[in-house]
Amino acid sequence: MNFRNTTAMALAMTLMGTAAFADMEAARAFLDAEIGDQSALTREEQEAEMQWFIDAAEQFRGMDIKVVSETITTHEYESQVLAKAFSDITGINLTHDLIGEGDVVEKLQTQMQSGENIYDAYVNDSDLIGTHWRYQQVRNLTDWMANEGADVTSPTLDLDDFIGTDFTTAPDGKLYQLPTQQFANLYWFRYDWFNDEKNKADFKEAYGYDLGVPVNWSAYEDIAEFFTGRDLSHMGVDSEVYGNMDYGKKDPSLGWRYTDAWLSMAGAGSKGEPNGLPVDEWGIRVNENSQPVGSCVARGGATNGPAAVYAVTKAIEWLEKYTPPAAMGMTFSEAGPVPAQGNVAQQMFWYTAFTADTVKPGLPVMNEDGTPKWRMAPSPHGVYWEEGTKIGYQDVGSWTLMKSTPEDRAKAAWLYAQFVTSKTVDTKKSHVGLTFIRDSSINHESFTERAPKLGGLVEFYRSPARVAWSPTGTNVPDYPKLAQLWWQNIGDAMSGAKTPQEALDALCADQERVMERLERAGIQGDIGPKLNEEQDPEYWLSQEGSPKAKLENEDEEPKTISYDELIKSWQ
Repeated sequence: MNFRNTTAMALAMTLMGTAAFADMEAARAFLDAEIGDQSALTREEQEAEMQWFIDAAEQFRGMDIKVVSETITTHEYESQVLAKAFSDITGINLTHDLIGEGDVVEKLQTQMQSGENIYDAYVNDSDLIGTHWRYQQVRNLTDWMANEGADVTSPTLDLDDFIGTDFTTAPDGKLYQLPTQQFANLYWFRYDWFNDEKNKADFKEAYGYDLGVPVNWSAYEDIAEFFTGRDLSHMGVDSEVYGNMDYGKKDPSLGWRYTDAWLSMAGAGSKGEPNGLPVDEWGIRVNENSQPVGSCVARGGATNGPAAVYAVTKAIEWLEKYTPPAAMGMTFSEAGPVPAQGNVAQQMFWYTAFTADTVKPGLPVMNEDGTPKWRMAPSPHGVYWEEGTKIGYQDVGSWTLMKSTPEDRAKAAWLYAQFVTSKTVDTKKSHVGLTFIRDSSINHESFTERAPKLGGLVEFYRSPARVAWSPTGTNVPDYPKLAQLWWQNIGDAMSGAKTPQEALDALCADQERVMERLERAGIQGDIGPKLNEEQDPEYWLSQEGSPKAKLENEDEEPKTISYDELIKSWQ
């Protein structure tokens, strides 16, 4: 009888402890199968971090939580691998939906307008930071982590290790979003073509300077002209060769091409990090209280200024002269894979999110040893650009918690957001998607080993140069409403229906109409738009900084730099 009682008690104790025991077993199985030594933490530290998640999630066990993000490789990994691991380890039933980027913004807007809880957390581009700060419909994470969310905020979160929190912090100094993936648009070029002795000699003879990474747009244009139609049969290339790649279809993705800092690359904005102040890369000006005061030059903005006109004019000219003819009718996603097909010499504006797909074995742009025939480097800048001005864009997909999400659901979702960005998993996640968010992952020894096979990506993210690349800043008061105006107006210039000047005049006027409505409605309070009175554009163009007066000569002295010298300067 005693034996039976003892057995029963032991069985009951086992059953009571099964949940916690099984959780840690699931965590160990996940660490063994998925993480291994691709982590910034030791195995002991990984297990301790997993134990914290198990304990913090206890109160939400069995809850069904839904989160959403756009469909890119990093989020596919989160959705297909990390979400299941999180559910197994914590007992929270997590569904991570993948939808188009535009659909994510639409769902977010619907939740903002209706107050209905559609998703418990969103991976939402930090481009909306100005929107979130002004509308105050998302939880400000600084206060949330210190108060209601304190019991579900990991002691090992280590915000200082994140490289993108400057982009998700508003002018009030508060963090509104937590980065989960980050990628830049950089210059992409055929390293093998640029280092070929015949190409180098022919270029030097034709242009009088060395073929190399273009520092400015004048050099980019010379290189585009040089390679377009060039006979590269001596390198085994039989197809038609082009000196530029881009896209021009009147489609929402055409807007990204321009809001993602094309104007700042030309030099349209003010100096400043992470974004120009008082005039940003959209050409929107703010006052000392961060209130948007104009987009057109007549109100102190730069959206239709000489630098912006120069930027759009050059893009169209290069599309027509140096780009595969089909590109004019392509969207972002259609144009993205083209350089990997092997007949493009360079691309001014190439998202590093394409890296994973461009290093696949067997591609014409890959060597047999697994190293790429191409490299990425900082994009060249236009003639209006000056030191201290933003020169490129970074996409920072970030976890965003809406205030309309009930607190318990927001807490459970916040645990998942921290899990997929944790030091335990981030290095492995970075190897899958190549979208770095943590210094500890960028500097992990596994990336030192892998760097030669990634074409300069690791060197760029370890370099001091990366701070000049940033997402859309806080000057944009309503990203969803304003962003859609860009592709419609720029599309008119692309199609030839309007000149670049006419298209940009229409764009800045459209932006100001939206800002006028926001001002009248008073919906954003004392941080919403407060438009300047219109003045003679010369009043603004004659002042220091942006908007900048038209230069008599927009063709500056071309300048290139050796890629290998550039990399050395970063180290």
